[in-house]
Amino acid sequence: MTARHYPFLAFRFEVKVGPMAMGGFSECSGLQVRVETHDVVEGGLNTYVHRLPTRQRQNDIRLRRGLAGQRLWEWYSAWTAGRSNWQTCSILLWAENGTDVVAEWQVLQAWPVAWVGPELDATRSAVAVETVELAHTGVKRVR
Repeated sequence: MTARHYPFLAFRFEVKVGPMAMGGFSECSGLQVRVETHDVVEGGLNTYVHRLPTRQRQNDIRLRRGLAGQRLWEWYSAWTAGRSNWQTCSILLWAENGTDVVAEWQVLQAWPVAWVGPELDATRSAVAVETVELAHTGVKRVR
């Protein structure tokens, strides 16, 4: 494989909840993990602070898309009613040709913690947008 000298485009991606494709989204944000640290100040050495790793922390993932169908709402309402389990979600980034997946992240043990419906305003001609936020236990880069 030849070396790539320019970055992949971020606008062609797909989200799956378990094996089910959820369709296109206009935005996916919060794909972030970080290691928390504990600061230790040593008594005799005052030139710096030791930072020790403690645990990994994840942000909620926020998905936004034009309102089309009820899949996200059904998943959210099933979860809040206790009829749904955690799901492994996949976020796939597609190449410019639209046929090759160039990156994939698995969002482990994800569940919906918030659903936001569209802002309705008769004075605007905007797309009705729904938002769902996912809590999870970690992110794994598959490819």
